[in-house]
Amino acid sequence: MFSYCADPDTLGTFRWFSCYLTNGVHMSFYMSFVKVLVLLAVTAPVALAFGFAGAMAARSHFPPLGWLGKGYIAIVRGVPDIAFFLFFVIALDQAFEWTRHQMFCPDWTDPIRQGNDFLVCPQAKLPLGTAPEWVHETYGFFLAVITFSIVFGAFAANVLFGGMRAVPHAQLETAEAYGMSRRQTFWRILVPQMWVYALPGLSNLWMVLIKATPLLFLLGIEDIVYWARELGGTKTSRFTDYPHGDWRMWYFLFLLIFYLAMTRVSEIGLERLMRKLSHGQATAAGELLRKETTQ
Repeated sequence: MFSYCADPDTLGTFRWFSCYLTNGVHMSFYMSFVKVLVLLAVTAPVALAFGFAGAMAARSHFPPLGWLGKGYIAIVRGVPDIAFFLFFVIALDQAFEWTRHQMFCPDWTDPIRQGNDFLVCPQAKLPLGTAPEWVHETYGFFLAVITFSIVFGAFAANVLFGGMRAVPHAQLETAEAYGMSRRQTFWRILVPQMWVYALPGLSNLWMVLIKATPLLFLLGIEDIVYWARELGGTKTSRFTDYPHGDWRMWYFLFLLIFYLAMTRVSEIGLERLMRKLSHGQATAAGELLRKETTQ
């Protein structure tokens, strides 16, 4: 980045580190933090939407829909996250390519599965072989978001289902007695109060989601764990001009600080959200807020 970085061997300690930490490879490392934050920003609402749909299905009075919702919760929660991530990304990718193969190559006669190989016509590949690198990276990130959302959506569905059941049934009966339909009771009485009971569980789930972002490394995405291992190691082709010892401890220490900071910021935000949702509610937290405001 700096003009004096042309010959690193002639640099002093400060200038050497200024060049080392601002070269193109480190910029990719810094951008990987943005990638993690984008993953959280996109996955959280999508997973919450999956969870809300799953919770609504689980409490449905229509048996097949109820079985579907409870089955979704049970199956995803019962499979280890790593196994599900490694399986689902491959399965989803192959499902997309198989669908495109049926659409674009109807005259294809060779079997798609040939032993351990999954072979589709070139037009059905995702992304296409001629696509630029950013398309491949975006597609991989898209698969990761869907996988994260389905996994954490199942946990969110269980939390929201419990929050719905925690709302006093007497309030629902009172709403029906005042002439509200089942739909009105659900959206005006049940859902607003459900969040108070569900937020503690959702906050824990958010913390788990933050800690699960290093799973991107297992999905082949160059995330912060990948770059920390790559840049900190001694045997790396990334730094032919900046040789150094084994600095992985310092890189992973930086990741530790990053995740602790994310956790602390999340705790502050979730605490404020909990106070806002508890205001005026007939719960222990709502009663505590009422006493604080009356003193």
